[in-house]
Amino acid sequence: MAEKPEKPEDDDEVESSRAPLLEHLIELRKRLIIAAVAMVVAFAGCFFLAEPVFTLLVEPYLKAKDMYEATGGQLQADLVFTGPLEFFLVKVKLALLGAVAIAFPVVAWQLYAFVAPGLYKKERGALLPFLFAMPILFLAGCAVVYYLVLPLVMNFSLRQQYSNARFSIDLLLRVEDYFKLATALLLAFGAAFQLPIVLTLLGKAGIVTARGLRKAWKYAVVGIFVVAAFMTPPDLISQTILAVPILMLYELSIWCVKLVEKKRAEEDAEYEAKLKAEDEAEARKKKQKAADKAAAKAVKKNDGGKDAGDADGDDKKDGE
Repeated sequence: MAEKPEKPEDDDEVESSRAPLLEHLIELRKRLIIAAVAMVVAFAGCFFLAEPVFTLLVEPYLKAKDMYEATGGQLQADLVFTGPLEFFLVKVKLALLGAVAIAFPVVAWQLYAFVAPGLYKKERGALLPFLFAMPILFLAGCAVVYYLVLPLVMNFSLRQQYSNARFSIDLLLRVEDYFKLATALLLAFGAAFQLPIVLTLLGKAGIVTARGLRKAWKYAVVGIFVVAAFMTPPDLISQTILAVPILMLYELSIWCVKLVEKKRAEEDAEYEAKLKAEDEAEARKKKQKAADKAAAKAVKKNDGGKDAGDADGDDKKDGE
């Protein structure tokens, strides 16, 4: 199949959006300033509310603590910090992560607004749904961690405590360690939940197909469980909690790629039909042009013969 040329109206649209390099740099500076201001404002707000936000982050640990104490366990302390600035630095890191999360819609929109003039209309329409889907899927992954994985992980950690008549091994959980664990799980699950977006984009680019993904299902199952084993504590429950949603997302990705392929096939069929109609119209036009030319020649020939006959008649009259 021949490569489809871009539509003339799309080319005109892109050409009309061309601007000198200086204008692009000015536009880029404007977008960067807006994104930076959004980040700074979000960081200031998150740092002001760092302690309440950290309290929310500790809720999965408290849930695990209640589960542990319900079975007769006891804790020496909840959370501790061993460095003079440890908790302060944790609040700074928490505020920074919160600022990135809150300012992401603004930053993403500024990025899209900067590159959109250089995209075709169809490309802009294809990009927007992914911009909306990314934060939704990321938040879904974070919700799985917050309500399921992190309480199970902390409960598993608390159950590692040991004591006998001679000594005891107690968990003294540092604020920094808990923050690193929680953020690592949140980012890991949030990134893993982007699988449908990644595979759908690869499907749009023609790199993967729904049939290929379906054939690779058994390998995907093994790979997903291996990745889940590295990303979760060494227990089957938390590993399964991560692996099952990713497998469901993998299946969803196959259907998304299938829809992309169906839409592409429809567009290709519509384009081929349009080309065929244009070719037929051009052929009819050429045929009609040839017929008109032949008719004009015939008329001209008849007119020439008639003029010659008239001239002969005039000569005869003159001879008489």
